Amino acid sequence: MSHNQIGQKLGRKGQETRERILSAMLRLLDDPDGPPVTLTSVANEASIRLTNLYLYFPDIGQLLLAALVRVMDTAGASYLDRLAQRWPDELLEQCCLDFLTAHYEFWKRNARILHMRNALADANDLRVMTYRNTATEPLIDLLAAQMDCPPDEDEDGRSTQVAIVLLTGLERVATVVTNPHFVLISRKKAAIDRENFVAGLLAAEAEVIANAIRHRRAALA
Repeated sequence: MSHNQIGQKLGRKGQETRERILSAMLRLLDDPDGPPVTLTSVANEASIRLTNLYLYFPDIGQLLLAALVRVMDTAGASYLDRLAQRWPDELLEQCCLDFLTAHYEFWKRNARILHMRNALADANDLRVMTYRNTATEPLIDLLAAQMDCPPDEDEDGRSTQVAIVLLTGLERVATVVTNPHFVLISRKKAAIDRENFVAGLLAAEAEVIANAIRHRRAALA
């Protein structure tokens, strides 16, 4: 960002103020039990006036997008890199599980900002919707490549479509199980240990994704 919202070029002090706002936003989002994240709460956390915050971020969506960039910069090392090499057929399910576990851990660390992203996207904030879609493209492409069908070779689009469906499923599972208000109750109405439940879901999801990849590899062989 080189200029503020009224067109003034940001000098050293302006960049430092913007960074202070972003750091405050990330600190608030890092607290799962903290108060609602609003522009007012961010301004208070950053120890600046709300009117000054507006010079850098006109609304919560714009501030969220700036924070998301910081968080998603860590996605590669957290879980995306696990998709970079082709998973061997004989280790397919274990590779899927390793990837899903890393993806879940990323979600667990960043649950509050990712839930906030989804809430704004579901509320039809076009900027956040566009960012979310763009951010998922590398993951879709890498999943399709695991099916031995890189996107530029996917003539009928089927592998990409399967990758989108798989991504939708794993994102939805991550969204549900990282919701702090999600209560786990068994069919016998007894409480379930959350981590064991999540581990079982990840194993089941790994089985589904491995079977889908195996089927597409066979179809394309």
